[in-house]
Amino acid sequence: MPGKFALAFDREVLAKASEGMHVILVTGTNGKTTTSRILEAALLNSGKSCLLNRSGANLLSGITAEFVCETDRSGNPCHEYAVIECDEGALKQVVPLVKPEIIVVTNLFRDQLDRYGEVMHTREEILKGIALAPESVLCLNADCPLTASLGSEKPNRIHYFGINTAVGDQQERELSDARYCIRCGAPLSYRYYTYAHLGSYSCPACGLVRPIPEVAAEKILGLTEVTSLILLKTGSHTSEIRVGLPAVYNLYNALAAICAGWVLGLSETALSEAVGHTRACFGRLETFDLKGIRIQMILIKNPAGCSQAVDYVSAIEEDFDLVFCLNDKTADGHDISWIWDADLEKLAGNPHRKAVFVSGSRAEDMQLRLKYAGIPENAIRMEKDYPALLRLLKKESHRVFVLPNYTAMLEIRKAFLTSADGEEFWKG
Repeated sequence: MPGKFALAFDREVLAKASEGMHVILVTGTNGKTTTSRILEAALLNSGKSCLLNRSGANLLSGITAEFVCETDRSGNPCHEYAVIECDEGALKQVVPLVKPEIIVVTNLFRDQLDRYGEVMHTREEILKGIALAPESVLCLNADCPLTASLGSEKPNRIHYFGINTAVGDQQERELSDARYCIRCGAPLSYRYYTYAHLGSYSCPACGLVRPIPEVAAEKILGLTEVTSLILLKTGSHTSEIRVGLPAVYNLYNALAAICAGWVLGLSETALSEAVGHTRACFGRLETFDLKGIRIQMILIKNPAGCSQAVDYVSAIEEDFDLVFCLNDKTADGHDISWIWDADLEKLAGNPHRKAVFVSGSRAEDMQLRLKYAGIPENAIRMEKDYPALLRLLKKESHRVFVLPNYTAMLEIRKAFLTSADGEEFWKG
């Protein structure tokens, strides 16, 4: 609302409030919030003052509010740097006003079909934004063919990040988001996968190949449920680095932040400390203690993210309860058909999976999806009242994983704050 008021008075207010700042915009389907948090920490470690849209308000009005609230009485910015998470569709509105020094694109997946349409439309929206910033440096995910191809269409200086080794199951998978070459339309071939359609790809028909990333995980030395260890390559330099978050998708978030920090000239020490000491931000592997019961929340909002969350949960070697919370509000996307493309079948035969709960305004849809995934219907319990749900979880006494989409995450997180040790998301 403050941003809407400010824009009503002056459509150029964002340009004035960001004038002279070094602005880094982070966009893409998944990973924007975590990547932005890591990069902010690296700048602070380097002694830089930094603005971050911590609340996650990533449309034009929300970004405007963040900048306007961080100006002095003369309207001048209070910070030297700004790391801004930006919605893919809003990029073309924000770019000409803030004139970003760097644009980071994390990845591209199918997301919010009723708002974005298919993933190629999302890619076109990002291209429109990049076209308005020919002087911006692009940091692109080399392992995502849709993202990496952005670098071939614009004159910007480009740096790539990626993972130079296979991860997990290497069986051929359904690559619904990027099955065909963006250049000639032929089916892509993969030397190895990391997850979903990410990996080392090439086109046998036209010769398109994955770019060689300058910032890369050369080897994955260890992956646990709380942290990761990689051999990191930045340019010609290699070093071991710890990532303070688990899961392969967080390796990409760390690499994206390191790539942008490397372009900015930040020190290896500042970057490694930021990556190693980063903690889960609201809803993204965030942990609560509910009177002795450990609850971990993993935001899911599209098939790729949901499948990665299921992979993470499925690797846990202890008994656990599951809670799926599904809403269909505007911020979520009204089309929730994506749940049928997520790999939920892996949960059916897991011996550690105990109680399964569904909640949210579309709980019935999630219940049906889990039934078709192979979980017996009588094993799935529906509870739409969050305080009542928390009471049920206390009785179960197992470790709990809560997988909500965006507005459901905000709702159930608020309920946790009355019973657990969490804090409001803008303070984290």
